[in-house]
Amino acid sequence: MQLAIIIIVMILVIICLYILSLKPGKARLDRFKPFERTMIAHRGLYDNEGGIPENSLPAFRRAVDANFGIEMDVQITTDGRLVVFHDETLKRMCGVKAKLTDLSFDELEKYTLAGTDCRIPLFSEVFEIFRNKVPAVIEIKAHGDYIRTAKLLMEQLEGYDGDYCVESFHPRVVHWFRKNRPDVIRGQLSTVFSKDSKAPWVAKVVATNLMTNFYSRPDFISYDFRYRDQFSYRILRRLYKVENVAWTIKSKEDLKAARKVFSVFIFDSFDPRKLN
Repeated sequence: MQLAIIIIVMILVIICLYILSLKPGKARLDRFKPFERTMIAHRGLYDNEGGIPENSLPAFRRAVDANFGIEMDVQITTDGRLVVFHDETLKRMCGVKAKLTDLSFDELEKYTLAGTDCRIPLFSEVFEIFRNKVPAVIEIKAHGDYIRTAKLLMEQLEGYDGDYCVESFHPRVVHWFRKNRPDVIRGQLSTVFSKDSKAPWVAKVVATNLMTNFYSRPDFISYDFRYRDQFSYRILRRLYKVENVAWTIKSKEDLKAARKVFSVFIFDSFDPRKLN
């Protein structure tokens, strides 16, 4: 009998710790109104096959001209330049087997995006496109010295009071903002991590289930739309007030389904202006 009580108590403690691990930061929902009023163009309003590469200056100009918010990815070069690029390597977009974080900006300028004349842009160039015009979602890639990336981003945004937020898959990045720049809206990116992920299985389980929220206290959760019914994510939404951001919406049907769960929508592969 005594053993059974001990087991029940242990189970209850584990459940409580699990629930507490999901707890996000204090809701700052008023800060998200600008992001809710427009769709967010994933890596700009791009068309890789049509000569407007993702994360390129033309893609961001096109999005801003359409009055969409923009989402982008930032990384740092060996010479400390902040650039906008998604992948860890240049293989897919530039046809080069090299890690971006192993190259200087001068070396990056030798390569073009998706067979066009576009090159990998500096964040400062993209900033001038969206500055005081549309909301921006900035993902800090967990490649290279990602904490240095976060610090450099904040140096370049110092004094900017426009609408922007930061997000990352790496909870250490989100935690850095919690401790060092609590004024900046921060978000935890997540998905259901597959067997193909290089991370240890424990890390994949913890990340998939958002069990680092107690550490980083994100203001919003940016979750893979396809897995919106993931168990821990559903529990979190029921127990805590938090902004929910969907990635990546790729069709009218996706958007219709996402509206039941999310308030902010990151899209690509279709034009939301043509829904009617």
